Amino acid sequence: MINNENKYNKKIAAITMARNDEFFLNRWIAYYGKELGEENLYIYLDGLDQKTPSKAGKSNIKKLPHKEEAVQQGDKTRILLLSNLANELFKRGYEIVIGCDCDEFLIVDPALNTSLSEYLSKKSNYSSLSGLGMDVGQDLKTESTLKMAEPFLTQRNYALLSTRYTKPVVMLKPVIWGSGFHSIKGHNFHIDKNLYLLHFGGVDLNMIKNKIGDRNPSWEKHLKKRARTIDIITNTKNKNKSTKIARALQTLLRPIYDLNKPAMLGLKWVTTIPERFKKTGI
Repeated sequence: MINNENKYNKKIAAITMARNDEFFLNRWIAYYGKELGEENLYIYLDGLDQKTPSKAGKSNIKKLPHKEEAVQQGDKTRILLLSNLANELFKRGYEIVIGCDCDEFLIVDPALNTSLSEYLSKKSNYSSLSGLGMDVGQDLKTESTLKMAEPFLTQRNYALLSTRYTKPVVMLKPVIWGSGFHSIKGHNFHIDKNLYLLHFGGVDLNMIKNKIGDRNPSWEKHLKKRARTIDIITNTKNKNKSTKIARALQTLLRPIYDLNKPAMLGLKWVTTIPERFKKTGI
């Protein structure tokens, strides 16, 4: 269903930027296209040599010249481009902009039986919204290599409750994101009680290994961090930590070195992904 057909829904765009990531891009387009309409998706491809995703549909795609940069500098370059794009979309009539990486999926709790656009259209009290970050990973003891054609959530059962992915990805008014969408410059963030941001960068160990061979040394370190999620999930015995308590902790706590981001006392909590999340089709 293209939810913007509902006259009560606001006009919402989703934006991302990617390089050599057609697998995730096709899934990103499928999910946000269903929720918002493909014509409301805006994608920057990092490199004039990049292949247009096979399932691009009506999404708006622009190829930009690639500049070889280390991870940290590259993050700054990309977020400036995406913040500028978001602000331009507001000028063009969009009322909400979702910005995230192509392996990140913002969902509203399926228990509410409402679409993402319907839910977000009722929000207006903040400059941005964040979902609770859930870093989905592979349990090497019980889960096999990912079947690429099947939904993630039919194959993966656990997630690390990660402050790294509790990100203010929803812009409700023109502002500027910090690197990686991890903050909004000059504004605090609000963790919505019914939103979740699912990250799938660590969904499969073999996929990570293959990507390491395709990136420069600074990206290799970044990708190995994703493998840590798999290690934590695989070796954690109690995989039933509360998302409600994690959300409360992240709402109340802030690291002293960065008061504009959530904290969780360094806890590495793993939770079982609720069965109802499979309804999203991700």
